[in-house]
Amino acid sequence: MLAPAASPHAPGSDLEQRQVALAALIQRLTPTEGLHATAIDGLHLVRTDQPTLPMPVLYNPCLCIIAQGSKEVRLADQPYRYDPLSYLVASVTLPVSGQVIAASPELPYLSLRLDIDPTQLSSLIADAGPIGLASTSGEGRGLYLDKIDDALLDAVIRLTRLLESPRDIAMLAPLALREIFYRLLHSPQGRYLYEIAIADSQGQRIARAIDWLNKHYDQPLRIEQLAREVNLSPSTLHHRFKTVTALSPLQYQKQLRLQEARRLMLCEGLEAASASYRVGYESPSQFSREYSRLFGAPPLRDLAKLRNNG
Repeated sequence: MLAPAASPHAPGSDLEQRQVALAALIQRLTPTEGLHATAIDGLHLVRTDQPTLPMPVLYNPCLCIIAQGSKEVRLADQPYRYDPLSYLVASVTLPVSGQVIAASPELPYLSLRLDIDPTQLSSLIADAGPIGLASTSGEGRGLYLDKIDDALLDAVIRLTRLLESPRDIAMLAPLALREIFYRLLHSPQGRYLYEIAIADSQGQRIARAIDWLNKHYDQPLRIEQLAREVNLSPSTLHHRFKTVTALSPLQYQKQLRLQEARRLMLCEGLEAASASYRVGYESPSQFSREYSRLFGAPPLRDLAKLRNNG
């Protein structure tokens, strides 16, 4: 999926003015670079003053909106490039690579990430009704881009502004969050979120398979066992899993293992062999080869680069 084309809205349009206001708001709230947790559960703000190298990360279900700058996210070999006035949604947990493309000290990259809880979507659907999407096929990638509209951007700005009036968060944040999720469900690609929130749908079964792999990534993977766990045939599981994640279950597990091993070495000081055994590898040499393919360098060289950049 290619990123949307440049915004068709004329310079100075209401939508662009709102985007500029969101950028100014995020910049006020992020005096330093990095990922900033906020007083609103699940809302994070990001500021980066320079372009970054590609970084493999694990995206949990979330909405990502850029207020200033641009970014490319890759799922397997598929690029998703987006910038202000477009947004990215991960409907399931996905191993991706993210790279900030446009950023400078004068015009830093500014964005927000809002976690999506499928149980909140289910509750909203139960209250609001089928919203006209039940008959629409939800088969598609678990990562998608769309153009933002006035209603969604207004709700996002109202939610973010609450960070400047903390006493209002408890009362008003749940209302803004509910509106944001409602707008996402009604968006042109909202059927992908709808599918994972409906009890016992195939989309939700794939989401359960993904959750199972995230909890048991260090164990040997048997497709038949995983298929039984989520009540799908092995062939249907394999097909739908790859449709949603762009990876087979085995490839997905491998990325989980390698990213967790990297975290163990970087944050907990484990040696490469110990980290490889911890995440389920039996052969350190195989671990080193697969690590190099994913991260572009063997463990020692990759970790040295990360520490120098830090």
